[in-house]
Amino acid sequence: MLKIDIREQESLTPEQIRELESMWNRCARRIVLSTTLAGSGHPGGSLSTLHTLLVLYSTINHYPDDPRRDGRDRVIMSIGHVSPGVYAVLSEFGYVSEEQFLKEFRRDGSIFTGHVEQIVPGVEWNTGNLGQGLSVATGVAASEKLRKGSATTFCIMGDGEQQKGQVAEARRFAMKFGLGNLIGIIDRNHLQIGGSTEDVMPVKVREDYQAAGWNVVYVPDGNNFQEVYKSLRRAVTGENLTENIPVALVMRTVMGKGISFMENKAKYHGSPLPPDDCRKALEELGADPAILDEWKKKREAHSVDKSGHDIQVKYPDIDPGTPRVYSADTITDCRSAYGNALEDLADSNNRGTVPKITGFSCDLEGSVKMKGFHKVNPDAFFETGIQEHHAAACAGAMSVEGFAPFFSTFGVFAAGETYNQHRLTDQNHGNIKVVATHVGLDVGEDGPTHQCIDYISLMENLFGFSIFIPADPNQTDRIVRYAAANPGSVFVGMGRSKMASITDSQGNPFFGADYVFQPGKADLLREGSQATIIGCGSVMPNVMAAGEMLEKAGHSVAIINMASIKPVDEQAILDAADRGPVVTVEDHIATTGLGGITGRVMAMHGKAQRLVTLGVTRYGASGKPADLYADQGLDADSIRRTVEDLL
Repeated sequence: MLKIDIREQESLTPEQIRELESMWNRCARRIVLSTTLAGSGHPGGSLSTLHTLLVLYSTINHYPDDPRRDGRDRVIMSIGHVSPGVYAVLSEFGYVSEEQFLKEFRRDGSIFTGHVEQIVPGVEWNTGNLGQGLSVATGVAASEKLRKGSATTFCIMGDGEQQKGQVAEARRFAMKFGLGNLIGIIDRNHLQIGGSTEDVMPVKVREDYQAAGWNVVYVPDGNNFQEVYKSLRRAVTGENLTENIPVALVMRTVMGKGISFMENKAKYHGSPLPPDDCRKALEELGADPAILDEWKKKREAHSVDKSGHDIQVKYPDIDPGTPRVYSADTITDCRSAYGNALEDLADSNNRGTVPKITGFSCDLEGSVKMKGFHKVNPDAFFETGIQEHHAAACAGAMSVEGFAPFFSTFGVFAAGETYNQHRLTDQNHGNIKVVATHVGLDVGEDGPTHQCIDYISLMENLFGFSIFIPADPNQTDRIVRYAAANPGSVFVGMGRSKMASITDSQGNPFFGADYVFQPGKADLLREGSQATIIGCGSVMPNVMAAGEMLEKAGHSVAIINMASIKPVDEQAILDAADRGPVVTVEDHIATTGLGGITGRVMAMHGKAQRLVTLGVTRYGASGKPADLYADQGLDADSIRRTVEDLL
């Protein structure tokens, strides 16, 4: 394995260049072979980035025999579609075998997927949705800075993805937080799927990074090993560059470099060579064209091991601390209880040299009640401004770096706007804690654009996310502490309004000092034998009030609080169906929220029972939450009438 000390050696020796050229030839063969054998893939960009990848892996601190070793430099491949180039280089450096790569590329069950994934040793992050890699890299670099480590994070991007707004968000964040340990590398081949970047959507790559304040180094020939090395060395050593700010290396490269008939052809961005052209390319590379047929036979005879691949992500040991208890006569909002719990968690866990919990806000620090956390541990708090896409991806990246990030903003931004960022964090086995305040009609006067009424249905699609919707400030406190102390990604949703604590039949806080939150466990707030109301979140005070009306009218109605939406307490739903009719109540679209989940559970278990789902049936107006609830049948009297009609 070629290893060059980039800080000590000013330029490549002739011997090193010859070795790199031999490595390039082997990798180029793998690129054209793998894509032709698979019948799909992206050979063009793989070839244009190949010189950069080879020099990079020849100079960074990395450990093929222990790919996840602490202290390693990180390479984030934002252009995940150049996976043939990445896998070819990783096989060159001993991370994976060439044989497995060529036999399995883009085959069902293989680790060698079409876009890079961390199940491949040496790959740090699953990518492919362009424009997110730089945000991820800032999260990794910021994590290293919090650890006071010396590793460098490299992010390799395409020039086409510079058209995305999230890249600009990440550039600004990197400058604000002084990420001098971050080096962005842009493969500037001036081509994308639709043709020239200038025709599809012009971008001024160097000017954009310069405007953001980055150090910018232009490399006129990014397919020249010596030029790539010297520019990379300058970025790493900081020679003639401003200290403590990130560096952008803009590599002028050629799409399809090294294969004469592929060069500067946009079609090869995402099109493999047909077999005859692949043989011609192999000839140009000095290889026997017959190896294509040999590998085709090997590939057809090979069975992929689909047994699965385990990914281990570190999670800190967090002390949940002592819960706060809000008395029955205390009127406050769940978001304040969240802020108090988060401040307690920072006080208990972040007083050491390296914090365990981090906080991300998007210009809403006061509204989402993160001021206390910020006060206790300012170094662990990241005010990202109105850059939700970046903040979500950055926090997601930090969640696989041994931290527990809390990302907080209003529901419409926390769930709807950043759904795809959470989706990628989920695929990367993250541990992000998304705490969304201001969900549902309870946002009130801000109106329908800010009333998030689909958060459950969105987040339920993410396989690794739990969904918790607390009923009151006391339960909010317990859920937040649970989320912090346990690995896994969590979505916690809460409204805006102040409320009293939910009480037991004796008038004491139901979620008092002895209450312990358990995922997948519903709370039976009131017993009853004729019917059951199942509710969650901000409507629970109305549900409790309706229950009191029904009790006074002589009806025996059970009340269940379903704070754990995912996992859901299926047995509690089935028991409710055995008692009689079921009514679900939620500040959400009922067919895709708690009501839909309840109906699904009943149907899957063959429970034939009347079910009425009360929820949001249309976009709300701008008004007080109580009025909006009454307009859509979510006030206490409407709930009472619905139950009485069933009885």
